Amino acid sequence: MAKKNVQQAEERLENVEEALSKSELWIEKNQKTLWIILIVLVALALAIFGVTKYNKKRDVTASSQIFYAQQYFENEQYDNALNGDGNNPGLLDIIDEYGSTKTGKLASYYAGLSYMKQGKYDEAIEYLKKFNGKDHILGPMALGAIGDCYMELDDLQNAISYYGKAATKAPNEFTSPLFLSKQGMAYEIAGDYANALATYKTLKKDYPSSNEAFEITKNIAQMEEKLK
Repeated sequence: MAKKNVQQAEERLENVEEALSKSELWIEKNQKTLWIILIVLVALALAIFGVTKYNKKRDVTASSQIFYAQQYFENEQYDNALNGDGNNPGLLDIIDEYGSTKTGKLASYYAGLSYMKQGKYDEAIEYLKKFNGKDHILGPMALGAIGDCYMELDDLQNAISYYGKAATKAPNEFTSPLFLSKQGMAYEIAGDYANALATYKTLKKDYPSSNEAFEITKNIAQMEEKLK
């Protein structure tokens, strides 16, 4: 029995040695290719590090420039917010120069809202779509604003779609019930009472403590009456 165990151990050792020999041969045969791959990976890592560092530096500069544009936006001076005042750059300048940075994307959000306030809905949609924010509030708000623009353009299907995206982008008690309510109303205007009812019920079920939920009961009753 002991002799058999020794023989099995020797066979396993031989198999391991054979596998190692094959690996060594493969490495030796492909050594040049492996070195090229390693050099490419190192170069790629250094490039990513360099771009990240460069963008952070650019973002700091952009952050110092967006202040005045935000002030003009808050004061409803949308032309100055978009185009600057002659001394300070506007949102469009910041987007052109720093569009790939975090602040540049924020400028796209404000530019979209500025155009929307001016009734320029196509331009508003263009810039709001550039935002792509990960912020749990601004992300949904940008999508909801796109939905509002489509509503103004009488494009109900796109409005419904973007209200749905806004409601589910980052579910929370503030934006989600707001845009579910708007989505339900858009369905209702489109004559799709079944989806309007389903949306209102989702709002009431998932966000029962929201202000929208307190007011939605009558909408639910109206849709149920229309579907009889």
